[in-house]
Amino acid sequence: MYDYIIIGSGFGGSVSALRLSEKGYKVLVIEKGYWKKPEDFPKTNWNLKKWMWLPSLGFKGIFKLTIFRHLSVVSGVGVGGGSLVYANTLPKPKSHFFNSGSWNTVDDWEVNLAPFYEIAYKMLGANINPKLFQADEIVKEIAADEGKLSQFGPAKVAIYFGQADETVNDPYFNGQGPDRKGCNFCGQCMTGCPHNAKNTLDKNYLYLAQKNGVEILAGHQVVNVIPQLGGTYIVEYKKTNALFGKKKRVGTKGIVFAGGVLGTIPLLLKLKNTTMPDISDRVGMDVRSNNESLIFVTTPDKNVEMTKGIAIGSIYNTSEHSHLEPVRYGTGSGFWRLLVLPMISDPKVFKRFIKLILSYLKNPLKWLRISWIRNYSKHTAVLLYMEDLEGKLRFKRGFFGLKTSVQDGNPPSAYIPRAHDLAQKYARKINGVCQTFMLESLAGIPSTAHILGGAVIGKDKNSGVIDKNQKLFGYENIYVCDGSAVSANPGVNPALTITAMTEYAMSKIPNKK
Repeated sequence: MYDYIIIGSGFGGSVSALRLSEKGYKVLVIEKGYWKKPEDFPKTNWNLKKWMWLPSLGFKGIFKLTIFRHLSVVSGVGVGGGSLVYANTLPKPKSHFFNSGSWNTVDDWEVNLAPFYEIAYKMLGANINPKLFQADEIVKEIAADEGKLSQFGPAKVAIYFGQADETVNDPYFNGQGPDRKGCNFCGQCMTGCPHNAKNTLDKNYLYLAQKNGVEILAGHQVVNVIPQLGGTYIVEYKKTNALFGKKKRVGTKGIVFAGGVLGTIPLLLKLKNTTMPDISDRVGMDVRSNNESLIFVTTPDKNVEMTKGIAIGSIYNTSEHSHLEPVRYGTGSGFWRLLVLPMISDPKVFKRFIKLILSYLKNPLKWLRISWIRNYSKHTAVLLYMEDLEGKLRFKRGFFGLKTSVQDGNPPSAYIPRAHDLAQKYARKINGVCQTFMLESLAGIPSTAHILGGAVIGKDKNSGVIDKNQKLFGYENIYVCDGSAVSANPGVNPALTITAMTEYAMSKIPNKK
């Protein structure tokens, strides 16, 4: 019998594990992914077996691509969750985030969460990026051209910089953490840092939690939760992707759902239809992305070098509600070239198809040169544009599992005029072309690296799935602490916010008597 079982080891799960162990609780973390050491990461994303998560094919990497009817989602898998594959970026949302969405009238979130953002910065080892490189400098030029140079600056990121490639004793936790090595700006952050410089969760929250006695069971996934008389629960789990494997059972007094939107929401929807019918009817609603665009700008110019630096080194606040980040992969990581097509700036299907054909016919030689570029990542900057304006979906269970349908308002769009305009400006500066994922160009399905919501905060179970302390309505001692609980569109990379919200939720749980 455990005091708490935590389902997932991403930002919410890792924070929960450490804070509950500090309060004296016996904690088990169940993670469907696997432990990863620096030598386990692929050198490039062409090594699909080490990079991608497709366990049915034997691919047990850290990167997962999930395609729904209205959205394609990229996410992370492994002990440490999304921290293994994310771009280290830790921006704090603007005031609009705290005063919108289902949690708007529940509490003063900007005030309540302020001290927990500071704790999150400290725990994640936030530092200002000390060096800008070519991909960043071009965005800086665009900001200057638009008269907004003051809105451009280096990103705050979860990286230990120190001296490049120099190993030092733990610089963060008074010697209680692991040794670290200084960043050498190789650009490999999103395929897994091989140099021990990235502040992934297995080097802070999880590392310290294990010292407190937290058990971490990797390579297993939870398939059922069964409430018991007396307020306890039985959790059933099995080996990841085991179709016929025997289920195991373990008892617990409390549960933290922290498997990310793509783990938590399908499980909650299943439980509502089976063993936990009192879960709010709003589960699966208010799913949102950051209303983002991912645009690849590629040039045949041999003088361009886009791989040098960190994954996201700078941010340009393009307006009160939006910003632009230049993203990079390390040298040789050109897998995405197989999945992109010319960027088409038209929301209508037929016109989009015609423009796609014309784009090749107008510049056949240029596109031919692009297709034969040897080092695609060296010649490609990925522009990530985000805005905090609303666009929502609903997730629900179908005959074959999870599917999506439009809930209310406008769903996320693959066509954001401002994003396309900025990409074209970037392309002109490097004599390049703009590309997006083929599903955007062909089907108008947008992409996101930041899937959020589905179990949002509300005043009661008629307006949300969890209360202001992230406790599940209808059940005792069950919490949701991951991106599912983010109850408005932050418009920025959400890792810092998930960390701060979980710190706040865990602070409300008393010490074990």
